[in-house]
Amino acid sequence: MKHSKRDPVVDAAQVKARVGTAYPAGFSDNCRLREKKVLGDLFGLSQFGVNLTTLPPGQWSALRHWHEQEDEFVYVVSGELVLIDDDGEHRLSAGMCAGFPAGVKNGHHIVNKSDQPGSFIEVGTRAETEHGEYPDEDLIADKGKNGFQFSNRKGEPY
Repeated sequence: MKHSKRDPVVDAAQVKARVGTAYPAGFSDNCRLREKKVLGDLFGLSQFGVNLTTLPPGQWSALRHWHEQEDEFVYVVSGELVLIDDDGEHRLSAGMCAGFPAGVKNGHHIVNKSDQPGSFIEVGTRAETEHGEYPDEDLIADKGKNGFQFSNRKGEPY
């Protein structure tokens, strides 16, 4: 769905979702059915991103990670989800939210352990450069002009 500059309103139900992830082979299985509707781009937002993410049962939002430069905020719209971070598991339901400041090394992700889909809005900074780490995996993400590039902890690209 293309957004018209004359109409500041979009029906998110009509926006086509991106399914899957950009993770390298061997890291993407738990996110392969994740659906993201990239809403902020529809309005030309450049300072922060906004996505409506839906997780089918058993799917993850991402691998557990943290960002050096980018803040993240999530607001649960529907379903029962589980936030997993360095402090353990936290149940999330509609109306609940969580936030992750840039530079705090608290690896986190959201998992759908229920038998129904769950959706949440995610809002994050759009830093020109970024470094992210995945504490449970031998995976590092660095963002530059060409988007995110993935490597192992030794710096070898995937």
